[in-house]
Amino acid sequence: MTRIFSSGIVVVFFIAFVFPSVSVGLGSASTLSVSYGSDTVCGILASNSSQRIQCYRGGQTYSISPDLSFEVISGGRDFFCGLTRNGSVMLCWDTNFEPKRVYYNSSVRLKDVTVGDDQVCAVVDETQIAMCWRGDGNRFPSPSTDQRFHSITSGVGFSCGILNSNKTVRCWGTDNEIALEIQNQFGNISMYSLVAGGSHACGLNNSGFLVCKGRNDSGQLEVPENSSFEFAEIALGFNHSCATRNSDGSVVCWGGGGQFSSNVTNGVSFQLISAGSDLTCGLESRNLSVMCWGPGMSMNSSSSINLPLSPIVPGPCTQDNCSCGQYPGSAGFCSGSGIICQSCLQTQSVPPPPSPPPVAAFSPPPSASPSSSSKTKDWALLVYMIVGSIGCLAGLCVIVYCFWIGACCCRRKKIHNSVQPTITGGNANGGDNGSGDIFGSLSRSSTIRRQRSRVMRRQRSGPSSKHTDRAEEFRLTELEVATDYFSLEKKIGAGSFGIVYQGKLRDGREVAIKRGDISTKTKKFQEKESAFESEIAFLSRLHHKHLVRLVGFCEEKDEKLLVYEFMKNGALYDHLHSKNNVEKSSSLVNSWKMRIKILLDAARGIEYLHNYAVPPIIHRDIKSSNILLDANWTARVSDFGLSLMGPQSPDEEYTSMKAAGTVGYMDPEYYGLNVLTVKSDVYGLGVVLLEILTGKRAIFKEEEGGPTSVVDYTVPKILAGELESVLDARVGPPEAHEAEAVELLAYMAVHCLNLEGKERPTMTDIVANLERALALCNDSHGSMSSDSISILIREDDITQDY
Repeated sequence: MTRIFSSGIVVVFFIAFVFPSVSVGLGSASTLSVSYGSDTVCGILASNSSQRIQCYRGGQTYSISPDLSFEVISGGRDFFCGLTRNGSVMLCWDTNFEPKRVYYNSSVRLKDVTVGDDQVCAVVDETQIAMCWRGDGNRFPSPSTDQRFHSITSGVGFSCGILNSNKTVRCWGTDNEIALEIQNQFGNISMYSLVAGGSHACGLNNSGFLVCKGRNDSGQLEVPENSSFEFAEIALGFNHSCATRNSDGSVVCWGGGGQFSSNVTNGVSFQLISAGSDLTCGLESRNLSVMCWGPGMSMNSSSSINLPLSPIVPGPCTQDNCSCGQYPGSAGFCSGSGIICQSCLQTQSVPPPPSPPPVAAFSPPPSASPSSSSKTKDWALLVYMIVGSIGCLAGLCVIVYCFWIGACCCRRKKIHNSVQPTITGGNANGGDNGSGDIFGSLSRSSTIRRQRSRVMRRQRSGPSSKHTDRAEEFRLTELEVATDYFSLEKKIGAGSFGIVYQGKLRDGREVAIKRGDISTKTKKFQEKESAFESEIAFLSRLHHKHLVRLVGFCEEKDEKLLVYEFMKNGALYDHLHSKNNVEKSSSLVNSWKMRIKILLDAARGIEYLHNYAVPPIIHRDIKSSNILLDANWTARVSDFGLSLMGPQSPDEEYTSMKAAGTVGYMDPEYYGLNVLTVKSDVYGLGVVLLEILTGKRAIFKEEEGGPTSVVDYTVPKILAGELESVLDARVGPPEAHEAEAVELLAYMAVHCLNLEGKERPTMTDIVANLERALALCNDSHGSMSSDSISILIREDDITQDY
């Protein structure tokens, strides 16, 4: 929820900004939001073990992963974002509800998030500086760091905020024309709140009157006559505006060609409202259900509909003190882990949200005084906890039942899906009813059942399945035929738990098939079993152009096989260390530009694992043989048999565990202390950097002497300024414009190989430097000092587009 209303009324015209609001526009934050491009309505659940997110689209409800406690969410075009309770993590979801971690920093926390057309903006809690990312083709501009914002909101191609200093409006964005138009129209008006729409913005001025500025294509600026602080919450769409009255929570709408008649909401009181492009949704005060209306519905504009979402929390759960009191039943709505603050404007006027339901079998003790408010609240909390416990028990029974159904109802063709959200409703396979309408057939949703757990869905699916993020299960006979019964001629390598064969499926797809060791007598059988499960679990939910895609799997007759897309150009290791690679013309990889490009591809894949997978993933076996090259020479990271999940939040610590990996690439800190972090992958990539530079294996035998590591051989010479003496002779001396790039690689490798993980760069730093190195290879006029590693992007920066 954007902190737009942040003050209590001390006297009639004196306002101190100290309490939150729930005004919600096209791109403002709240506990209820609309993602207009995909016609999705999402909310943060009330009275849940955690304040997780549930969404509605096309007649279906979706339980959104991960199961974290969110403070606010905000919807834009085709995606929405949420900010966790402690403000340290921001996640965004696309149309498939696949989460991507956009922000992760425990020391620089955010207090707000707003999503516009395709931009994401937030305010840093401590400094009040606004930060923005993404945008139409380019990074969305952020306002000057000299400006400190009380609140921000986003529209289509622009964002606006209220300055802390004088409460005036400042706007910015890729659409500077509309941004400046809105800013200039507000001028020096001191604003109490502000909400953005498609091409306009509305808010309460310091006197409490509602004003709107911007474009008036459909009458969206024609504010109804109002008195001071008559309105509280505001919601703006593309070309319409709505607001709720303080007196009774009723809603009034204007603009949009008259298609947002409030007649359909007569007699309904709302705790908060939210708008999409052509619809408005509100949270009803009586039961916290969601009602939507407007021409965006499948019905006509004179109708409304109640969505089959669970009760939504009427405000963000917080640990802060409330200047104007709490919502009734506040602790119950937050599951005892916080409270919800009541808006000072609503305290005396709007009907309160429903308190936790009473239980007939229990009544307050006779000694309880009806006039004792504290005792009454304590009793209400106790009753609510009892009801919640009963609900949890029922939920546990549902989970056990779902697992039983999943185990007993197998089909010949099965699909493994570890990331898709649980889908409830008539059609469990789809997300959209195909009509593109947010309010599709409701008859299918009348028997909706919520499933809290992720289960393996077993159903028929052929190669043409549209669900590309699901791994298809194959029959053993299919894979035997595809590999000529695993003939030696089809063998192309080995992975973490078996031999890899090239195969061709019946539909003509070329694949790589990894066959596990079927011997149950070896001690490594359990390890191979774990590797098999890890590969499926991770690759079924990871989708990135620099990660090898899992096509399917097979479990039959003690056989365990994994099917991947075929990487035509093999492993980086083979190109670097093949006996046939003797001169520059022997391989396309024998150029500095190509080697840097391959490194950049691999680094982007690892960065995705560390920064954007939810929860983050540590690969644990980064090496040149696990970097594969497709037909276009695009590098992809493979082999997730040893991978482990990292912490879901920055407050969690990594667990000590027995070290695993490959000799020569293993992080000495991990090997010695058994403490795993993402910096262990950084060390492995550092070894690969040295392989790229020298052409030598991680462990090799010197001409005179025994085995040595490429680290011990190369790092001292780089630090001594003797880089040229260790460069791969097959590639040859770098050209003038390549020399700086190669030098950057060398010094970056040294930093990656620091003995202490905290001294190593992040993958974001590595990607930024590799991008610069590649640019230097393309630009003979580049200039850069090589005295130290150039850190171009901070750890808390956002670099991922959606």
